[in-house]
Amino acid sequence: MEEKLKQQPSNCLKVVIFGPESTGKTTLSQMLARHYNSVWVPEYARDYLQDKWNNERMTCEPHDLVPIAIGQMKLENELAQKTESVLICDTDLLETKVYSEAYYLGSCDPHLDKYALKNTYDLYFLTYIDVPWIADDLRDKPDERERMFNAFKDALEQNKRPYVLLKGTKNERLQEAVKHIDKLLREKS
Repeated sequence: MEEKLKQQPSNCLKVVIFGPESTGKTTLSQMLARHYNSVWVPEYARDYLQDKWNNERMTCEPHDLVPIAIGQMKLENELAQKTESVLICDTDLLETKVYSEAYYLGSCDPHLDKYALKNTYDLYFLTYIDVPWIADDLRDKPDERERMFNAFKDALEQNKRPYVLLKGTKNERLQEAVKHIDKLLREKS
């Protein structure tokens, strides 16, 4: 199982769009991938949990987190081989770890925990809660947005991950993200 959680080597710059639910992560991921004519790694948990909800009317449970993490890393490792420039990750294992600890009384599977901290990225974009909440079958904490935002921010800071806070409209967030990604791409070349 550990091999399935491990990040494979690649030549691209890797950035993660990171933060609580309903803060525009997927929209920004798609916009950045279009801007850079590159690929983005969708959030595997969305499809996994939507299928579970549709078939069983059940929400996420602790035993779902490792299969979600394995699916996420499989997608990331496959898509990282399709670009030499920048890979936009709609999430990462650190985000899954934050959700695990927030929803399940501070607990996290030891394998998930290990690789959430071991896998590395060039930059994180932390999405702020200044966009409207949009409900769906899976989103369930509209009244806890600030608490969840703080959990994500704390995870980045405690684990010394490089990050930029993104606020504002879609276009303002895009422009700010592009500015930082362009700087990293210049430094890489």
